[in-house]
Amino acid sequence: MDVDWEGSGWERLAEGVGRRRLPVWDATAGLVVGQEAALLFDAGATLREGARLRAEVQGLLGGGRRVTHLALSHPHFDHVLGAAAFAGAQVYGAVGVEELLVRDRDVLRADAVRHGVTEAEAAEAVDVLVHPHHGVCGEWTLDLGGRQVLLANVGPGHTGHDLALLVPGPGGGGPEVVFCGDLVEESGAPQAGPDAIPSRWPAALDRLLALGGEEASYVPGHGSVVDAAFVHAQREELARRFAVS
Repeated sequence: MDVDWEGSGWERLAEGVGRRRLPVWDATAGLVVGQEAALLFDAGATLREGARLRAEVQGLLGGGRRVTHLALSHPHFDHVLGAAAFAGAQVYGAVGVEELLVRDRDVLRADAVRHGVTEAEAAEAVDVLVHPHHGVCGEWTLDLGGRQVLLANVGPGHTGHDLALLVPGPGGGGPEVVFCGDLVEESGAPQAGPDAIPSRWPAALDRLLALGGEEASYVPGHGSVVDAAFVHAQREELARRFAVS
């Protein structure tokens, strides 16, 4: 099922596949539409941003359809704090994310505030934060109706819990689209915070490249869509930066 992306603020990547570059932090939200279900990849930085995403997606889908599946690429505020806006959606994350979001609620709130989210918005989003219902260990195939997608636990790297999304080409042909989360960044150097595992990051990019192949489009967590050559180059840059083979 394709979507009329024109004038929506969303970028069409393939048939039934689009993404939105969100303001302020330039985080990407991805959308994959099947005949029976729709999957959103990442939920924005606040409840307000999540609600705006929900309204935009419902407008794109029409007919009263809504997001039925939500995948969270990793547990940073600009990717997860809008999750509660998607009531009723089945939520997926890398295994271990649920426990981390419970344990580190105060850390998540403080990180959001440090990056410019207001105290009130950060506290509200953390108070109602939806945790993953499904922990992905390895790979998990979802059937959206006439279209299958693959969630892959490819980390650790940027964090200890990095999840990617592979969208095969229509009918199993054509180039794949891979949503990378912040394992890949185009608009700036990859950010390695205190929860990064630098020694494992290059290997995570190797897994991404094996997943999508040389002809795929790779959608970074921040920035423009890139090709496999960009991911290879970023992998080598990270290996040099962190002295990893």
